[in-house]
Parts: sequence; structure tokens; C-alpha cells
Amino acid sequence: MLLLLPLLSLLSILSLGSAYSTLSDDTLNGLPSPGDEFDIKQGKILAPILQERVSGTPGSTAVLQHFVDFFKTNLPKWTLEFHNSSSTTPTSNGKKIPFINLIATRDPPNTGVGEVGRLTLVAHYDSKLTPKGFIGATDSAAPCAMLLHAARTLDAALTKKWESSDGLDELDEVKGVQILLLDGEEAFHSWTDTDSLYGSRALAADWETSFHPAMSTYRNPLDSISLFVLLDLLGASGPRVPSYFKTTHWAYKHMAALEHRLRELGQFKSSPNHPKKLAKRQNKKERDEPQFLHEADKGDNGFLGGFVQDDHVPFMARGVEILHIIPTPFPKVWHEIEDDAEHLDMDTVEDWTRLVTAFAGEWMELEGFFDFKKDKRKEYREKTEL
Repeated sequence: MLLLLPLLSLLSILSLGSAYSTLSDDTLNGLPSPGDEFDIKQGKILAPILQERVSGTPGSTAVLQHFVDFFKTNLPKWTLEFHNSSSTTPTSNGKKIPFINLIATRDPPNTGVGEVGRLTLVAHYDSKLTPKGFIGATDSAAPCAMLLHAARTLDAALTKKWESSDGLDELDEVKGVQILLLDGEEAFHSWTDTDSLYGSRALAADWETSFHPAMSTYRNPLDSISLFVLLDLLGASGPRVPSYFKTTHWAYKHMAALEHRLRELGQFKSSPNHPKKLAKRQNKKERDEPQFLHEADKGDNGFLGGFVQDDHVPFMARGVEILHIIPTPFPKVWHEIEDDAEHLDMDTVEDWTRLVTAFAGEWMELEGFFDFKKDKRKEYREKTEL
């Protein structure tokens, strides 16, 4: 064992140093927009999520099936798993409500159980029981759609990267991507430790005791999560997202740097200085540029320990590193009937989608592996075949 310690230390140092690499301006400019697929009425990705989807109801089942169909049709190389649990709720009159989490994973080929550290991208798909007719467009239909689009954008580049290698170097960090679409985040009556986070509490507890084979790199599925990136309440205009945790501020800074670059490149549609908006204004002078991630320069003394209760809590309590992308203050439509499709700011939705996709692309070191011309040809063929 003593002989292994220097090697393990070296592996740790190399992993930290090689865990993230930037995308070029050309790649950032080429990242595809979701376009019509985010149309709130007929878009293939977003529209099917924009319905009531309270846990245990037909709407929830329909949205879950939409996710499964999306992966099976567009991303057949991803592994899909269901995590099932059930619980009574304050409104179920003793009846157990089912909660179903969907876990979609893309790992490098020829890797075994417990060998892969994963960037884990997360959103909840259930909607709140009240008010009646609540859609939850920002909470969290739009974030779910963002993750589906990101997965499809990354997929071909992941394949190209892994097929181009003669095999992973033994000193390289073996990295994959995982998407968690979680059920039962919302409280049925009022938020308490037992009336909330039904799906995430059950999943984190089960993963804690699901041990990988002896001598695996990672002890259990929780240990395999390199970073847990949780998206919530995204899609309203003018979001301001703080950096909540000191230990992942470095990741927040990377995402903030990407946001700055995308704005400079004119790729943020919600920007007051986007080329199309500048062209329409008589006064062409640039306006102050807002920042979604406005705390990149936050110092160590700025972390006072406060955070927002959300699906990350059961994972954080078990030692998982969290990057929580949720605005403070919350959108004005939070938990109101107005949190519907018509109140989404679609420019902001597209900007978040592009930013999260770029962050994942940098995390997975995909520079040089995107083929946007090929993707556009495929997209054209699919449209002409309809």
C-alpha cells in the first residue's frame, strides 16, 4: 500500500490539472441553437414538457416517456436507467405516490463499473400540485429541455473523441457525462424535510450503499460524481445567479468566463448589445452588459454558508461537490400560475442552453471534436424528410 501512495497522489494532481480545457472562439460560435425545437407550441424538445406533470399523474408519465423517446431516437449510445421509489405525501391520504428518476449516462467505451468520473447535469421534471393548472416553465421544464439539447450537441463530439484515441492513457482521468432528470422535487403541501425532494432523497440514499467492485477507482455512484450541476428556475429574463459554494467557485468562475466570452462574441441573444438588437436601435452605443453569473470575483470571505434548498441537498450531505445554477432572487413567476410557456424569455432560455452546453464541452475537453457542418447537413436531411 505504501508503494501506491505516490502514484495515487500523482494521479490526483494530474486529474485536477487536466479536468478542464477551453473551447475556441470558432467552436463557441458554432454551437447550434435549439431553434424550432424550443418552440413552446410545437417544438420537439420543449413543448411536450410544458404540461402539468405532478408526480404520479398521467402528465408525469407522458413527460418521462418523452425523455425516453428522445434518448432512444437521438442518442442511442446513452445508457438509460430508472430509479423507482414511493412515499406517502401530506395530500395522498395514506396512498403511496410513485417517484421515477431517469438516469442517462454516456461513458467512454470499454470502461468498467466504478472506473468513470462523471460530470452530472441535473434538473427536476415534476411540477407543483398547486395552483391548479401550474405548468412550471422555469420550474423546471426549460432546464430539462436545456439538458436534452446539450446532450445531443455533445454526443457526436464525445464519440469522435473516444474513437480517435488508441486507448486512454493510464494517467488520464476517465470522464463521462450523466444527466439526472429527477422526480418529486416539489412539496405537495408545504416545504419540509419530508415533504420535498422525494426523488433525490431516495436516489442519494440508494447510491450511498450501492458499492462498486473492490479496487474500483470510485467507491459508489456518489463518489463517481465529479461535479453535480443543478439547473433550476431558469428561463425568466434578467437572472442573477450567485456563487453559493466556496469549494466549487472555481467551476462557477469557468462558467462565468464562458458567459463573458459568449457575450463578447455576440452569441447571447438576451444581451442588449446582441448584433440584431444593435441594428434596430437608432443609438448604436453599447449599453452596460449584464451578467447571469455575476460573482466571478467573489472572494473567500464572501461565502457565508447560505444556500437554496433544492435537489442537491441529499447529495451535498453525502460529500458530493455542487454547482447550483439557480437565480437569487427567484423569478417573479415562481410558484405562480404565470410560470407558463408564454412567460418564458426565449432568448434567455437559449442563452442558458448555449452556456451549459459550452461548459460541458470544456469539462469533457471536446475542442477539435465538434463537426458542426456535418451536424447541419444531418439536421437539413431530417427536416426535408418530414
